[in-house]
Amino acid sequence: MVVGVPKEIKVGEQRVALTPAGARAFTEAGHRVLVEANAGGGSGFRDDDYARAGAVVTVADGVWSQAELVLKVKEPLPEEVARTREGQILFTYLHLAAVPELIRGLQARKCIAIAYETVARADGSLPLLTPMSEVAGRLAVQEGAHHLGEAYGGRGILLSGIPGVPHGNVAILGAGTVGLNATKMALGYGADVSLLDINLDRLRHADDIFGGRVITIASNRYNIEQVLQRTDLLIGAVLIAGARAPVLVTEAMITSMKLGAVVVDVAVDQGGCVETIRPTTVVDPVYTVHGVLHYGVTNMPALVPRTSTFGLTNATLPYALQLAVLGPLGAVRANPELARGVNIWRGRIVYPAVAAAVGETPQPLSDLR
Repeated sequence: MVVGVPKEIKVGEQRVALTPAGARAFTEAGHRVLVEANAGGGSGFRDDDYARAGAVVTVADGVWSQAELVLKVKEPLPEEVARTREGQILFTYLHLAAVPELIRGLQARKCIAIAYETVARADGSLPLLTPMSEVAGRLAVQEGAHHLGEAYGGRGILLSGIPGVPHGNVAILGAGTVGLNATKMALGYGADVSLLDINLDRLRHADDIFGGRVITIASNRYNIEQVLQRTDLLIGAVLIAGARAPVLVTEAMITSMKLGAVVVDVAVDQGGCVETIRPTTVVDPVYTVHGVLHYGVTNMPALVPRTSTFGLTNATLPYALQLAVLGPLGAVRANPELARGVNIWRGRIVYPAVAAAVGETPQPLSDLR
């Protein structure tokens, strides 16, 4: 199979979907690898590194026109959608439920769109989302602490405080992978941390692993309202796999927060769990609503591209190799985890939450060829 790796064109995105080691794995398995020039530059990989691994370094048109399997990091932008073709496999983060126009675009091109974030094990865990959730959860606190500085519009709060001065207060909505990693970082900063979730077993787990140092709170509207009034930094860490995030924080709740407080909504790429959030970029990350800073960067792991690229590709490579070896139909029949990742198959929507986002009935993957 011909495997293509284009350079990411989303603003500020410096990750790459395949390392030179991954390129070597494909070529040793008998596949041809095309890598766009400077695709790996932001992650510290030179074109020569890919060439020595057996890949062919070429231009974007060469990658898109020849590749049977396209490996990316972020969802395709309109000009990339226009380059896809019928039957071509697109393997990347998609987050389609929040972007109906992207759903329609991929449908029209009749490609096979498989989303990293919906590849799922039988127990519901998400092996290709987890590493970037770990990065995003940790970065959420780091970026939030940075923007709490008065020079950036924040309250001028040091999360750790100092002797005689109170610690900053961090509230985290969601005790999944993002939430637990954010909690770990916030505690490391010395903040007072409140962790909210509707799943009491997750809160019990958090209480155990953090030794009672975090305040665990059952998530409901009343409790969220109460917590936000004392919060300096709010982290949105809510996930419903493949679906639009539920709005848990209303605009009215934002008005009750302290002036200069900061909101970092990691769920923004799925629509966000904060009503007033909108997507921003790594070069222009924040805006203010009702005196509260909002950080809505949809690709936070791009801030640390080398770490993120290794974390991502360690997880994606085995699935990508399976797609190349068995072909798309053979791979999804052989691997139920990969089958759960299929969002669109040659114009038909397979993933239920994606179909619901555009008012369609999902097509069973077993009915498609």
